[in-house]
Amino acid sequence: MEASRFATDPSGRIAQQGDFGGKAAKVTLNVFFDSSALAKRYIEEKGSDQVQEILSSASTLAVSMICVPEIVSALCRRRRERKLSIEEYRNARASVLSDIDDATVIDLTEEVIGQAVALLEQFPLRSADALHVACASTWSTDLFVSADARQCTAARAHGLRVEAIRI
Repeated sequence: MEASRFATDPSGRIAQQGDFGGKAAKVTLNVFFDSSALAKRYIEEKGSDQVQEILSSASTLAVSMICVPEIVSALCRRRRERKLSIEEYRNARASVLSDIDDATVIDLTEEVIGQAVALLEQFPLRSADALHVACASTWSTDLFVSADARQCTAARAHGLRVEAIRI
């Protein structure tokens, strides 16, 4: 597992578009990542390269407040299955927490909950997937990124521009 293979600034955090050479970003790209997609930054698997490309082009990264527990849960599962060593788990977890310091974290507000309920009534989604889509739609999202096909369908129908991670 390579948690540091993505473009990073000198402090090791995810490099944002325009961070290097003192040049301002030419295009603003506000990218919202669902946990299924962002987890591929920390767990090397199919789709990780695509996630890297998207992160490299993002001006701003946003996630829902449930993203960290979902990613840590995936890391713990990998550790229990002995697919990650304890050291790899600790390094990946530290990277998640460091990266989230640089991200916009969207809270679960009344508006978000209302939109999530409406999405659940309209699409065959899990509650967490509906919350991610609802959080993205309340933020100034230019691109919604997910590795879940049903969630991508719901996000498109909800008016979001979607990038589906190929798995």
